[in-house]
Amino acid sequence: MIGFRRLAALLLAMLALLVGVTACATRPHSEAPAPADDPASAFPVKVELPGQPPVTVAQQPKRIISLSPTATETLYAIGAGDQVVAVDQFSDFPAEAPRTDLTGFTADAAAVGAHTPDLVIAPDSAAKLADGLKVVNVPTLLTPSPATLNDAYKQIEVLGQATGHTKQAAELVDRMRSEIDEIVRTTPRPAQPLSYFHEVSPDYYTATSQSFVGNVYSLFGLHNIADPAGGSFPQLSEEHIVQANPNVIFLSDVKCCQVNAAAVAARPGWNTLDAVQHGRVVELDDDIASRWGPRVVELVRAIAGGVAKAQNG
Repeated sequence: MIGFRRLAALLLAMLALLVGVTACATRPHSEAPAPADDPASAFPVKVELPGQPPVTVAQQPKRIISLSPTATETLYAIGAGDQVVAVDQFSDFPAEAPRTDLTGFTADAAAVGAHTPDLVIAPDSAAKLADGLKVVNVPTLLTPSPATLNDAYKQIEVLGQATGHTKQAAELVDRMRSEIDEIVRTTPRPAQPLSYFHEVSPDYYTATSQSFVGNVYSLFGLHNIADPAGGSFPQLSEEHIVQANPNVIFLSDVKCCQVNAAAVAARPGWNTLDAVQHGRVVELDDDIASRWGPRVVELVRAIAGGVAKAQNG
């Protein structure tokens, strides 16, 4: 009797095992879970940037148009470059980006749609374009200018989500944070805060601490002589700049307007400025100083060099 019960139990166990194996062998292939590192498995995805409407991207985009130089740099940095089929005429980095005569300021839905995109990334000023592309079911992600580094990091992460490169975007942000923190940490702080003037154009337009670039300068505890003017990008008078006598001058109109340290020194009255007399006029790369993508690390490094020069000179 006992032997019979044991035999029955053994047969039942074998039957259960056989059913389980058969079920696994006959399960439809489509039910198998997608690999965790498959970018397409993350779609559809809804992404959103501050102050902008949410955008739903149904499938991983294969034909991206970028009408923002910052977005173009970011797309290539996170590994989405192969998905980019057209960029605006100002997207000059990296060199392999497929530049066109499109711009984020004037492009219309017909011109952009001719490239048959499945995702368009544009400045937040291109709301009309986004409306036109919405009619033909092309999602358009509008990217506002950030106010802080954290805002810029968020934008990189959102671009990663929208293109199927979430992991790469997170890794990029981590590297940027780490490198910037290290640069700031290892740059000696002066006993008294240094004052500075950031020149956007030769007619003395500048950037205050309320702007993104001003936020970057604030990492070093610098005093912006333009802050009393208010706003983000005010125009200062030459008298104001000379009277403020900044310790350091940063030029972001070198490529566009051929302004350099020698040209600044030749301006009437500027040879009396502390920054000019002590060789503290720092020539920046215009593009790097006006964008908030991966190369902002280079901007931070250039500012650190100016701070170090001011303390040594």
